[in-house]
Amino acid sequence: MEEKPARLTAKPSWLLTQLAVHAHRLASDSFGEVGARGYHYRILAALDEFGVASQAELGRRCSMDRSDVVAAINELAEQGFVERTPDPDDRRRNIVTLTKAGDRQLRRMDRALDKVQDDLLVPLSAEDRQNLTRLLTRLLTYHQRD
Repeated sequence: MEEKPARLTAKPSWLLTQLAVHAHRLASDSFGEVGARGYHYRILAALDEFGVASQAELGRRCSMDRSDVVAAINELAEQGFVERTPDPDDRRRNIVTLTKAGDRQLRRMDRALDKVQDDLLVPLSAEDRQNLTRLLTRLLTYHQRD
């Protein structure tokens, strides 16, 4: 491994950025093996956890831009993983529902992502992993507050 300037390696922001790039690559590769993308996982997970939702709700819950939500839902609908129907209360909105095939795809993606977590965090003990998750959650919550 090439030496890096100490000014960089001593900065948590630099370390987080480097690790985020690596984590994203691992997750993208793993999702690709099951014919999926990260946006698909976000949407399927939200539908599984919260139930039927409008496209706008999914965008907010998944921290996704409206155009990315539409594109991802189009892809998921083409594969039979979600159904999109007009909202009976407002025909301008679409309601999205997780299908049984979508639930199976989500389970495949869960297994792929679990392996990514193991690969990414291999040098950490179970306790260290819990502490890292707790600290990252605290930081993210702080910076996402309104």
